[in-house]
Amino acid sequence: MRLDKFLAHHLGISRTLVGRELKAQNVTVDGEIVKSGSYQLSLDQVVKYQGEEITPVVDKRYFMLNKPQGYVCSTDDPDHPTILYFIDEPMAEKLHAAGRLDLDTTGLVLLTDDGQWSHRITSPKHHCEKSYLVTVESALEEKLIKIFEDGIQLNNERDKTKPAKLEILDDFHARLIISEGRYHQVKRMFAAVGNHVVELHRERIGTIMLDIEEGEYRPLTESEVKSIS
Repeated sequence: MRLDKFLAHHLGISRTLVGRELKAQNVTVDGEIVKSGSYQLSLDQVVKYQGEEITPVVDKRYFMLNKPQGYVCSTDDPDHPTILYFIDEPMAEKLHAAGRLDLDTTGLVLLTDDGQWSHRITSPKHHCEKSYLVTVESALEEKLIKIFEDGIQLNNERDKTKPAKLEILDDFHARLIISEGRYHQVKRMFAAVGNHVVELHRERIGTIMLDIEEGEYRPLTESEVKSIS
């Protein structure tokens, strides 16, 4: 990440003051004086301020990201870019997605380094709702509302899905609310009723609504974090 952002975070001062300290040659990286705030810092480098090493201290962190298509929800992938491309934070590789999205699915991803918090999102026993906007290939029929509400038998699954709420927006668009997270669940549910998902976008997890532009991220508010319980 940028050196000035790292210093502002760990010294608790503004970037303007950081700039002054850099110009005053009070900062070294691996023993060399660095005066540019745009210097790209890697995790294995040693940063000192006025001769004292800065030890990164990171509290539990919680972010939302509006994921575009073409990115995977992992920290490392040899074939595709990961969602960490968008996250400019110290030790971003320590973050993980609390409920992943497929490569071609867009929308809300929650990232954290708090394993217990993310477990409350992904664990079936917590029944955390997820809301999706779905575009399908074939026209939707009203009878599907009851079928989804009753649960759907997915291929190679022993039990039906839990009751899901399907809201038909028009012939080819719907909102689907589910409270579990089986593998490719939304796509498989529509496949089970003879339809094909063309586009899929997650807009909500629990009460946390996506409210940022595609490719952007922001910290969650305290109330948003506490809403996952």
